[in-house]
Amino acid sequence: MDKQASRFETLERDGWTKQFMANEPRLGEAVALYEESGFEVHLEPLPPVQETPDFPQGEVDGECRECFKGFEDQHRIIFTRPKKDGSGLDDELF
Repeated sequence: MDKQASRFETLERDGWTKQFMANEPRLGEAVALYEESGFEVHLEPLPPVQETPDFPQGEVDGECRECFKGFEDQHRIIFTRPKKDGSGLDDELF
């Protein structure tokens, strides 16, 4: 098992749900929206693309990452989970 898979599995066991990858300005907007909606937010760095004979386009977990090659440091993977105190979850929308 590789280090990335192990890290993601640990996060999932701790209640985190992987949402999506983003960079600024959408990253900051998404974080604010999740927090306003009553979620904790955790950001993970995007692992560097590593080409292998099995994945010549730099795929990781079946996802092509060719577009991120060389710019991994500018992107983050957003993970969320409900706040432990439940605040913000029962706010009425209207």
